[in-house]
Amino acid sequence: MSRPLSDYDKRKQISVRGLAGVENVSDLKKNFNRHLHFTLVKDRNVATPRDYYFALAHTVRDHLVGRWIRTQQYYYEKDPKRIYYLSLEFYMGRTLQNTMVNLGLQNACDEATYQLGLDMEELQEIEEDAGLGNGGLGRLAACFLDSMATLGLAAYGYGIRYEFGIFNQKISGGWQVEEADDWLRYGNPWEKARPEYMIPVHFYGRVDHGPDGTKWVDTQVILALPYDTPVPGYRNNTVNTMRLWSARAPNEFNLKDFNVGGYIQAVLDRNLAENISRVLYPNDNFFEGKELRLKQEYFTVAATLQDIIRRFKSSKFGSRDPVRTSFDAFPDKVAIQLNDTHPSLAIPELMRVLVDTEKLDWEKAWDITVRTCAYTNHTVLPEALERWPVNLLETLLPRHLEIIYEINQRFLDKVNAMFPGDLDRLRRMSLVEESGIKRINMAHLCIVGSHVINGVARIHSDILKKTVFKDFYEFEPHKFQNKTNGITPRRWLVLCNPGLAEVIAERIGDEYISDLDHLKKLLAFVDDEGFIRDVAKIKQENKLKFAAYLEKEYKVKINPNSLFDVQVKRIHEYKRQLLNCLHVITLYNRIKKEPNQHFVPRTVMIGGKAAPGYHMAKMIIKLVTAIGDVINNDPVIGDRLKMIFLENYRVSLAEKVVPAADLSEQISTAGTEASGTGNMKFMLNGALTIGTMDGANVEMAEEAGEENFFIFGMRVEDVEEMDRKGYCAKDYYDRIPELRQVMDQLSSGFFSPKQPELFKDIVNMLMNNDRFKVFADYEAYLKCQENVSALYKNTKEWTKKVIKNIATSGKFSSDRTISQYAREIWGVEPTHHKIPAPDDPRE
Repeated sequence: MSRPLSDYDKRKQISVRGLAGVENVSDLKKNFNRHLHFTLVKDRNVATPRDYYFALAHTVRDHLVGRWIRTQQYYYEKDPKRIYYLSLEFYMGRTLQNTMVNLGLQNACDEATYQLGLDMEELQEIEEDAGLGNGGLGRLAACFLDSMATLGLAAYGYGIRYEFGIFNQKISGGWQVEEADDWLRYGNPWEKARPEYMIPVHFYGRVDHGPDGTKWVDTQVILALPYDTPVPGYRNNTVNTMRLWSARAPNEFNLKDFNVGGYIQAVLDRNLAENISRVLYPNDNFFEGKELRLKQEYFTVAATLQDIIRRFKSSKFGSRDPVRTSFDAFPDKVAIQLNDTHPSLAIPELMRVLVDTEKLDWEKAWDITVRTCAYTNHTVLPEALERWPVNLLETLLPRHLEIIYEINQRFLDKVNAMFPGDLDRLRRMSLVEESGIKRINMAHLCIVGSHVINGVARIHSDILKKTVFKDFYEFEPHKFQNKTNGITPRRWLVLCNPGLAEVIAERIGDEYISDLDHLKKLLAFVDDEGFIRDVAKIKQENKLKFAAYLEKEYKVKINPNSLFDVQVKRIHEYKRQLLNCLHVITLYNRIKKEPNQHFVPRTVMIGGKAAPGYHMAKMIIKLVTAIGDVINNDPVIGDRLKMIFLENYRVSLAEKVVPAADLSEQISTAGTEASGTGNMKFMLNGALTIGTMDGANVEMAEEAGEENFFIFGMRVEDVEEMDRKGYCAKDYYDRIPELRQVMDQLSSGFFSPKQPELFKDIVNMLMNNDRFKVFADYEAYLKCQENVSALYKNTKEWTKKVIKNIATSGKFSSDRTISQYAREIWGVEPTHHKIPAPDDPRE
């Protein structure tokens, strides 16, 4: 496994990673060997690469634990307001390198492993991604945890410890095949089980209204076992906690019911209870109303709220005795952020605890609940909004349904007082939807039960106010805010692109890592020949490295001088991977038509997972692979055009592809992408964006200057106008010869000669039933792509635009986002205060 460090490797470690002190390195080696000794089983003298990984992980973890304990003690001493980020997804990726970066250990660890004759990159590749999320929403939660720790907030992430995360995607014969992601099979060195904080969660049963108040009785109990993972801030000795719940059956589960001989079955039935935390639902931007999913949502909030209330009541470190008995201060000490509607049951659950258990009157409990909770909306797509059938809630959570009805009645009385006799408005704003199957609209519940509602990009927040939640905005405009998403620069620059991080640090110092606005100083270097050369050189090195990876993985030889054109995200019609496909086929046809013309070479990469039940998304993947099969094997095309489907796109693959990309594709139909965060990762790492004016693209273009962006296509108002007039795909098909040729090729089986009908569903959808209006933007997209190719020929001018993009990407740090949440929603002040390290004297 040994590998000498290249000069480039050595150079890139100078300032950003921190210097490796000699004592540091020798201590790390000593600890590594100690852990390795304890890792090896007695009868096994040969260490495997995995043994080395675990030894290194435990060595690094040793540096976390003291800081983790000290941080929690510090919070108990200071008793700050605590922030609870509730999310059904945390898409964390790998932990080892991120921890080394944030603790300033990376250089010393690199040196130690090098001296031990080990290859750090190989060790890092052994770690499984913690894929406990689908895409943007779960990855945002991970970035937020990093920023909350870096900004010194007393914050906790709460979610589910899924035994199986997002499926592993295999491509077989061009089709997506899902495999279970058994990420825990070798153990997880970063988590700590905390059985002493196990909590009972109730389901089913019935409600008793007696003289002593309301009781929820005859319930089935499932235990929530917490697993804690440390979340280190960037070099500030703060280590926060992500607490994930795992479902366990109580020992008496079903045993009291068994007849003679039923014991075995009763024990086997424990699995039914434990299924709650078994697997992540693999849907992104799509609501699946399954009972198990509702159980997951309630399981998370019920366990979390009991934990929050326990911590609120006993504020002494290590003590579990209540010292607070009044709930008056609850909203001053507790902020609960609901990451989308998935944890929306926190609102009726907090009401249930306050009213039924703590015996507060309704008005007082409601005031506390609203002041404590805040809701982030992540989508405007109607199929994504959660609307749970009343009969399911009635069976599973009968008391909560009663509480939701009461919340609704009191709310509608207020609406009626402001808009007397407006029955249509009451119907639109009701939490209960009466048409068809009776359902509870969870977004409405979140809006009514929260003191702040935010969208995740300015254009998205405006759409919420103008259309989706217009009635609610008119009723309580003060509740609505915008918080444009961000990404953590630690993982998405320092960790994944150390070469670029280093050349930036050489020019402006390394303060930008914890304050990304410092990147503006790079504007002074836009015309600096040396900096232009350095930035272009780093990009080329990243491309060479990724090209070698692609050749190894896909057996396709890539031209590293070609334009790396990348679209990686979940496969969804609204993200318009199909528009990208139409462009690639058009380029192919142009080269075939004039093979002697000069064409700017391109390698087009599309990657992402399709929800297993989403037929059209799976067809899109098949189409990408089919186009690739034709183009990549056509001798006339050579290395001028290649198309590759990136298999099993995940956080650790993003860390490789993002630094290598030249062009970032952000081409959703205007008004459909709430924000996007992949767009920000590419911008920060020196790719130029081709995009519609959608989501955060709007603000990115504003920061960088539209002349440094490739903007095309309809704006939101154009889409709305087209919806009014009606969109007719055939008009474009009849009018644009190149588009007609592409569609005829898809119809005739040109890309699927053995199955001429294979893509008929895609053709039919595009021609007759395309909600996302792909053809309407086809011409503008082609024209814009021609501008991309023209600029790419001029390396210097291209790189100047790259530098302008990097220099103006400071706004898109999750540190900025979280500072705004802290000040404007949670009422706390971020701090750059450094907690004393474990071996330093306490203040």
